[in-house]
Amino acid sequence: MATSGTASSFRTSVSASSRLTHLRSSPFKVPNFTPLPSSRSHSFSVSCTIAKDPTFLMAEAEKTKAAGSDPTLWKRPDSFGRFGKFGGKYVPETLMHALSELETAFYSLATDDDFQRELAGILKDYVGRESPLYFAERLTEHYRRENGEGPLIYLKREDLNHTGAHKINNAVAQALLAKRLGKKRIIAETGAGQHGVATATVCARFGLQCIIYMGAQDMERQALNVFRMRLLGAEVRGVHSGTATLKDATSEAIRDWVTNVETTHYILGSVAGPHPYPMMVRDFHAVIGKETRRQAMEKWGGKPDVLVACVGGGSNAMGLFHEFVDDTEVRMIGVEAAGFGLDSGKHAATLTKGDVGVLHGAMSYLLQDDDGQIIEPHSISAGLDYPGVGPEHSFLKDMGRAEYYSVTDEEALEAFKRVSRLEGIIPALETSHALAHLEKLCPTLPDGARVVLNFSGRGDKDVQTAIKYLELGLHWSTGPEHSFLKEMGRVEYYSVTDEEALEAFKRVSRLEGIIPALETSHALAHLEKLCPTLPDGARVVLNFSGRGDKDVQTAIKYLEV
Repeated sequence: MATSGTASSFRTSVSASSRLTHLRSSPFKVPNFTPLPSSRSHSFSVSCTIAKDPTFLMAEAEKTKAAGSDPTLWKRPDSFGRFGKFGGKYVPETLMHALSELETAFYSLATDDDFQRELAGILKDYVGRESPLYFAERLTEHYRRENGEGPLIYLKREDLNHTGAHKINNAVAQALLAKRLGKKRIIAETGAGQHGVATATVCARFGLQCIIYMGAQDMERQALNVFRMRLLGAEVRGVHSGTATLKDATSEAIRDWVTNVETTHYILGSVAGPHPYPMMVRDFHAVIGKETRRQAMEKWGGKPDVLVACVGGGSNAMGLFHEFVDDTEVRMIGVEAAGFGLDSGKHAATLTKGDVGVLHGAMSYLLQDDDGQIIEPHSISAGLDYPGVGPEHSFLKDMGRAEYYSVTDEEALEAFKRVSRLEGIIPALETSHALAHLEKLCPTLPDGARVVLNFSGRGDKDVQTAIKYLELGLHWSTGPEHSFLKEMGRVEYYSVTDEEALEAFKRVSRLEGIIPALETSHALAHLEKLCPTLPDGARVVLNFSGRGDKDVQTAIKYLEV
C-alpha cells in the first residue's frame, strides 16, 4: 500500500483486502492511454474516512501557512493534486491508471486548439452561452434601506443554460474528453437530478451509453428529472443503501467505475472526488467567472465587490470564484444548507460544522462523528444534501480567502417565493439558499456595493404543483393572418396526431439531447412526412418554440421511457 507517508495516522473503514492507495505522481508522466490489464475489485468501501489525528493535521496546516497569504503564490492544486492538505487520490489501485490517463488527457486538451474550438462552439450554439449578467432591479429595491442606500444585486443567469443549470458546462466538456479517450460508456451520480439530466443530455447529443446513479429518496422528490433522464435515453439506477441520497449514489457510481474502468468514463458532477476531478470540473465551470469579469467591466467598468453562490459539493461556486481568487478585494461567499438548523443534527453545513476526513477519494471537511463515521446530512434541496464538500473550498476556508455561511430550509423556501414574485424568475432550491443569505448580507454592505450571485439553476424541478397536467398550450382557433395566408396559398398547413407528436417528443430528446415542448413536437413530427419529399441538401429551419419541462408530467402518462 502506497501512502503519503502518514499511514499510521489513517484509520479507515475498509477491510485489509480492500486497501486504498494514495499515489503522488507527476501529472505529466503518463506517455499514452494504453489500458492496464483488468484488475477488478468488488468488495470495498468508497465512503471511508480517516480518524482525526491532531499531529498530522497541524503539520499539514503549517505547510499551508508557509505558502503565505498571497493567493498568487498558492498552488491550486499542487503536482500531487492537493490544495494545501486537502484533495489527493484516496482510491482503489484499480482506478489509479484511469485517473492518470484522465489527468494527462485533460492537460493535453487544455492546449489543444481543435478541442477548445469544438467545446466553445458547443457551449455557444448548444448550451446557449454566454449567460447574462442580469441586474435584479426589484430585488435591489427590496434590500434598499430607509435612507435610500443599499447594494446593487446582479444575477449570473446559469438557469438560462440548456437543461436549466450550470451542470451542462462540465457535462459537455467531459463528454468530449471521454470521446477523445475512446470511452463510449458514461456513468454519473446525481442528487437534484440536474447533473444527471445534463449528463443524459450530452450522451444523447454524442451517442454515448449513459447510466445514472440516483438515491431512491432523491428519485421520489425529483421524479420529473428522473423522467427527463429516461426520456433522453439514460438508464437511471436507483440506490437504496444508506440514506438513498447523493452520498450513496456517488458510492455506487464509483463501484461501477472500478468494475468497468477500461470501457467507462465517470462524469463526476462536482468539484469533489479524487484528483484530477476537483481541478478539472472547476476549470470546465470557470467560464462562469470569466464571463462575469468581462460582463462586469462592460456594465460598470470594474470588478464585483461580492460574489455569492450556494455550496453543496461546490461546483457552481468554484466556477464563479476561481477567476477572482487572486483579487483579494473581491469577497467570496459560499452558502450551505442548514436544514432544520445547525444545532438540530439535520443539516448539510459541512464547512460550518464539519471536520477533516476522507470521502469519495479526497481529503476535505466532512460531517462525521468522533470515530470518523459519516453523519447523514439533510437539506430540503437534493443538490445540497451531501456530507462532504470540494477540497478547494476547504482550502479557501482555512486560508480565510472565502467565507461560508448557512441558511435553513425555511429561509430557503422564503427566498424561493420572494425571488419568484420580485423578479419573475423561479430559482432552484439550491440557488434559493444563496438568495436567502442576501437577507443577512445586504444590510451589512455599503451603498452601491455590487453583488454578483450565481443563479445556478431554475426551479422547474422544484415546483411540480405548477405544472398543468393536461394543458398543452394548443388553441381551438388560429389567428386571422394564418387564415389569410392559407387562403392565398402562401403557406401550407398540415396536422399531426397526439401519438405522432409524442413520438417526436421522445425521438428528438434522444437524438439531440433537447426535450421539446409538446407544441414544438407537432412541428417536429411533421418532418417524418416532409423530409422524404425534399431534395438533397435542402435546408429546413424549424422554429423550436419551447422546451418541454412543462410537459414532462403530461408525457409521463403516455410514454414509457
